[in-house]
Amino acid sequence: MEVFNVISNRRSIRKYRKEPVPDSVLEKILEAGRLAPSAANRQPWCFIIVKDEKIKEMLIDACRGQKFVGESGAIIAVLGDPNVSRWFKQDPFIAASFMTLEAYEEGLGVCWIGAFEEEKVKHVLKIPENLSVVILLTVGYPDEEPAPRPRKPREQIFFLDEYGKTYSFRTLK
Repeated sequence: MEVFNVISNRRSIRKYRKEPVPDSVLEKILEAGRLAPSAANRQPWCFIIVKDEKIKEMLIDACRGQKFVGESGAIIAVLGDPNVSRWFKQDPFIAASFMTLEAYEEGLGVCWIGAFEEEKVKHVLKIPENLSVVILLTVGYPDEEPAPRPRKPREQIFFLDEYGKTYSFRTLK
């Protein structure tokens, strides 16, 4: 599958089939994150893979009651280390993006969870105080096919040489 098609067709999934994610598939997703670029190749990240049903259930409360969090096949907690790089939040986001694209390629759905209480997540997952919880990713086999979400028109977000001077797309319609 072409990367652009993956980007175009991927959707946030909030309803999952009760089907475990095979380790072989999960490991490809994790490897995609490990291979992501980072500033000065510092790789200021680590990841906690949550498959245990009881722990996933505890994370629902930490994620402000979002029940689908516990229904996913796995949760990946993406952590950043501010002692490794000043880009400890940006670089893990890049890794999470790579994982998201690989998950879609593997037939899985992902939802980025940004609405969480960091201290609760740290408590549940026994995360050291010096690490930052950047994002949580739910991963699993989709049980829904959401329609595309609206996007801003290109004219509002792409500019040529200076702000406000519209960049006109010529080849991509």
